[in-house]
Amino acid sequence: MKGCWSRSAAGPRDTQCSDRSPALQSPFPHRTLWGSVGVVLLLLAIAVSAMVLLGVKRKHPQSVLQVVRVTLEEQSGALLNHSALVDRCHEVVTYYVTSHTNLTSAVLFDMKNGLICYKPESRDACFLQKMETSDFENVHTLLNMSQHKVNHFWLPGNKTRWQTEFLGVLGGSGVDAMTLEEPLQALCQHGPIYWARRADGPGKQRLIYFCIDICFPSNVCVSVCFYYLPE
Repeated sequence: MKGCWSRSAAGPRDTQCSDRSPALQSPFPHRTLWGSVGVVLLLLAIAVSAMVLLGVKRKHPQSVLQVVRVTLEEQSGALLNHSALVDRCHEVVTYYVTSHTNLTSAVLFDMKNGLICYKPESRDACFLQKMETSDFENVHTLLNMSQHKVNHFWLPGNKTRWQTEFLGVLGGSGVDAMTLEEPLQALCQHGPIYWARRADGPGKQRLIYFCIDICFPSNVCVSVCFYYLPE
């Protein structure tokens, strides 16, 4: 601040003159301006973060899992119970088949990649097979019916069609689990993985090692039996 006194020609009255900087006189408007800018930037950052989070959720929707029970009444009067874990978001259905010895096998249908993975009750190994048209149709039936929140299917034995399929395990066809998608990796992470292919039958010289019975809501039950092909 600069001050001075000057004498007027009209009289002895003294007048005071001063040279004060406006910025020094009132510093508060600048502080208010910068504070407002900071608040605006903060709000913009929050809005951008919210949009990014919403975009991530839309790209990676959470799976909605549904457990569906399939009960088959056999002609002998015995009941065959299955449970299916349905993931409609990723088009994956995993069957859990419990045998009379109270051991459970798992059969995973990966619709997007067109693969079936079998994990028998008595073995650590997994067996892969490519899905065929009938497999897609059977699994589509379960996916479509589960959309209506149906949690239990009852299959009368006298109206159910049974069929048997033979799969030959290809020796020396080991698969690296890391090359598979996440659902298959989780199912087969503790054992070897082999390819299998559908065949007419094992022949008299080959033994059937195990079978898995799978029943679909379309009143179709498939008995899948495995044997090892010659090297």
